[in-house]
Amino acid sequence: MALKIVVLAKQVPDTRNVGKDAMTAEGTVNRAALPAIFNPEDLNALEQALRLKEQNPGSTVGILTMGPPRAGEIIRQGLYRGADTGWLLTDRLFAGADTLATSYALATAIKKIGDVDIVIGGRQAIDGDTAQVGPQVAQKLGLNQVTYAEEVCSVHDGIAVVRRVIDGGVETVEAPLPVVITVNGSAAPCRPRNAKLVMAHKWDHCPLEAEAFKSAEGEGRGAVLNQWSVADVEGDPQQCGLAGSPTKVKAVKNIVFQAKESKTLTASDADINNLIQELLNEKIIG
Repeated sequence: MALKIVVLAKQVPDTRNVGKDAMTAEGTVNRAALPAIFNPEDLNALEQALRLKEQNPGSTVGILTMGPPRAGEIIRQGLYRGADTGWLLTDRLFAGADTLATSYALATAIKKIGDVDIVIGGRQAIDGDTAQVGPQVAQKLGLNQVTYAEEVCSVHDGIAVVRRVIDGGVETVEAPLPVVITVNGSAAPCRPRNAKLVMAHKWDHCPLEAEAFKSAEGEGRGAVLNQWSVADVEGDPQQCGLAGSPTKVKAVKNIVFQAKESKTLTASDADINNLIQELLNEKIIG
């Protein structure tokens, strides 16, 4: 059967390069100060989507992302690998979103896209590590969901067969379409960019990226990609961005574990009790 697949993909700051300018005064991530990359586990999800497209003739794969205009690069990276289209949610009202506001924005966009069979994304993003957005999108859309997927084995008769990781092993489950699937980083890595597709799509751009493509070579070239604002997806501004985010990031830091901070414990009751008491005092547990 032909499937309409939407891949949730995020352009994230490379958290391996966190410096003193990583945070803004408002407590949000200063994305301009960090290199931007395709969220790694979203690439695993894209590979699963592309395999489903190959297994089911007539299927389409679209990349849905939210971010500043430069996040249009994520759509191009998807097109270079075999995706068919993409949508960029970009609006100042989307800025500073936590997982709740992000999932709301993505859910409204998926409703606008319409008739989606499979929504698939990475388990979590490296700039948050919450693993909340996929399940929240499923809840907001009232869809079935499968998390911690290692492989989407097949889709037949309106049923997705998914192999997923559980404590102590793996299990294979079936889920009726439409379904939201989140994919682990241990799933198959994404295929490399295809040279012919890079040449075909390297000038594709979102309207707000147009200035970056005004050059002697790029002027007037490339397809215009879908770009949506809060109004375009009929979203509620009070549920988007900072306005719709009950959680705020306090700080982002590089933590380097020092050997001098380590402790050697025995299996004695006294050492274990002391450790638990220390964790309680530091409010790490409890």
